[in-house]
Amino acid sequence: MASKAYPVAIPAAADWRDFLALTKPRVLSLVVFTGLCGLLAAPQSINPVLGFTAVLCIAMGAGAAGALNQWYEADLDAMMVRTANRPLPAGRMDRQSALHFGVGLGAFSVILMGLALNLLAAAILAVSILFYVVVYTIWLKRRTPQNIVIGGAAGAFPALIGWAAATGRVETLPVLLFAMVFLWTPPHFWALALFINSDYARAGVPMLPAVVGQRATRIQIMLYAVPMAVAAVAPWPLGLTGALYGIGSCLLSALFVLLAVRVGFSRETDQAAMKPERQLFAFSILYLFLVFGLLVADKVVL
Repeated sequence: MASKAYPVAIPAAADWRDFLALTKPRVLSLVVFTGLCGLLAAPQSINPVLGFTAVLCIAMGAGAAGALNQWYEADLDAMMVRTANRPLPAGRMDRQSALHFGVGLGAFSVILMGLALNLLAAAILAVSILFYVVVYTIWLKRRTPQNIVIGGAAGAFPALIGWAAATGRVETLPVLLFAMVFLWTPPHFWALALFINSDYARAGVPMLPAVVGQRATRIQIMLYAVPMAVAAVAPWPLGLTGALYGIGSCLLSALFVLLAVRVGFSRETDQAAMKPERQLFAFSILYLFLVFGLLVADKVVL
């Protein structure tokens, strides 16, 4: 007996906006900014054309990682309200197009970085793309609530890449910036996870609140906020930055920790009413922009 045929939805032809959406523009803006600041804060000046090329490569590499993430997670995205309108789950693009776009963009970004800047920057860029796609997206995200902790390293690479593009080496300051972003990622994402936990639970993603509960997650947010603040402030006492960055990072980090403590002691269980969590999530994005902006301003003043 012939098997019963079921209708198959054929994706509509994708346009440029769908390919742009694959790159996760909101995330991309933060990645590009931290990469640019890492490049500008480096002790050696760089030709503007080469500097633009380096930032473009960072943007393309991050966009490629975002596209490959959406290619692999199309099934999860379809189950979450926050991501259901992305090109793949919404049926505006087929998975093969997303795969080819992501691989091509990523390969081109690494090759261009190596040819135009240096092999170290290209190697770190390649590692960052592979780490996000293979380690975080494919290996960790569906398997462990520590997905964000380990996978957070992927988002910490841009400043390191920018510095390496300008200098051809890795030094203490960009390593501290890497550590700061690495430690910033868990409280940033767990604050989000607290007030959209039902979305992650529906998709079966083992985010920390769904696995260990809200109380334990709040404690973890506080615990990560403290070493993050230490990493952010450390360049000043180590003599790597001036007082402008030092004082500014102290004030901003103190506010971040205060907001994290408020989340830690909150007893709110209604996702719609989680004001401290929403405030921490919103400020965490602003925090990173301001700290990296201070880094560049401090160099200009010096």
